[in-house]
Amino acid sequence: LFFTEMWERLSYYGMRALLLLFMTAPVASGGLGFDAAQGGAIYALYTSMVYMMTLPGGWIADRFIGQRRAVLYGGILIASGHFSMAVPTLATFYLGLFLIVIGTGLLKGNVSVIVGALYSPEDKRRDAGFSIFYMGINMRAFFSPLVCGYLGQRVNWHLGFAAAGVGMLFGLIQYVAGSRYLGEVCSKPAPARMPQEAGTLRRRALTIGGVLVAAVLLFGVATLSGALPVTATQVADAAGYFLLFLTVGCFGWLFSSSGWTREERHRLYAIGALFLAAGIFWSVFEQAGSTLNLFADRSTRLDLFGWQFQSSYFQ
Repeated sequence: LFFTEMWERLSYYGMRALLLLFMTAPVASGGLGFDAAQGGAIYALYTSMVYMMTLPGGWIADRFIGQRRAVLYGGILIASGHFSMAVPTLATFYLGLFLIVIGTGLLKGNVSVIVGALYSPEDKRRDAGFSIFYMGINMRAFFSPLVCGYLGQRVNWHLGFAAAGVGMLFGLIQYVAGSRYLGEVCSKPAPARMPQEAGTLRRRALTIGGVLVAAVLLFGVATLSGALPVTATQVADAAGYFLLFLTVGCFGWLFSSSGWTREERHRLYAIGALFLAAGIFWSVFEQAGSTLNLFADRSTRLDLFGWQFQSSYFQ
């Protein structure tokens, strides 16, 4: 699980280091030629949706396929997304982002659930297990911009994206090879209360999921073809308002519900405070791949004692 998350984070942070730089690079140098506002809007939409999709990703794992298969399917989608971005067309670029968003939604939250399921709640090794697991994230977050950044900025943008896909592929191979050590942990979804309930839920989920995927693909085709004159900035702004409305509505529903015990309500207040703090932190943290990335590329000295390095190294 350590190595699975390590390789997944290599693909994520490696690609993230290049994403806005590639979008704002001139077409003559192999980039997309977007201005900073358009590129920043796409980056914002992508990073927010990556984490937003962990909610349906966790629900799908709990209800239908189990966490183990969710991680596998997510890794396959992520690798496919990176390889799609390695193809130099605008359509495959957007398709790649879409696949990575869906894949990360299936993998990111569920691999952590598997780590937790290896220990009982009373096991004193639980915190140490998560510390070891988290080191994989930090290691690849450090090394991936060096590898993907060099290949992308010095050699070819699409080679950098492909390198991220190769990293995820390595993660998938070792995940499948090492899964025998996990026993039966998280291999099955949570059992339904009644068999007919599970069947009804599956049919509804397939119908709603199919409609949503079709709507997203139709919207993407209409936007790319020019049939629907919508800019990336407008889509990102609309998504931001939607997320804000959803968050306020969710917490409003939680706090106004009368079904909580006194202890549970105190925990809800703690969750609200932590949620607000986390929101502020991550809104600042994600500037690393957008605002600060452009600052590093355009307004920062990129040589040290005669050694020229890539701006993505600052990641």
